[in-house]
Amino acid sequence: MGSSTAWLCLLLAGLLEIGFASAIKLMDGHKNIPWTIAFYACVLLSFGFLEEAVREIPIGTAYAVWTGIGGVGVAVIGMAFLGDPISVSRVGFLVLLVTSLIGLKLTS
Repeated sequence: MGSSTAWLCLLLAGLLEIGFASAIKLMDGHKNIPWTIAFYACVLLSFGFLEEAVREIPIGTAYAVWTGIGGVGVAVIGMAFLGDPISVSRVGFLVLLVTSLIGLKLTS
């Protein structure tokens, strides 16, 4: 696998992390079956893509990017759809996190 493919796998893993983290809020203690299925599917796929990515990308970088994508994505979904608070400082720190993730990609 080449570097570009590894980074694509890592991006997909991060997007799927957004999926499983968001599903946690919606699965209602495993009572909402469709969201429970979505949660487990996203977990398995996310970890699978992460495992593929770390074959080429250092684990520290991959894990930081994976959690960063998930953290930013879930924060945005929470603010946009789930009633999480929105503030200038919160958005500003999310922008800083995205900037850091880009920096990790550029220096790898």
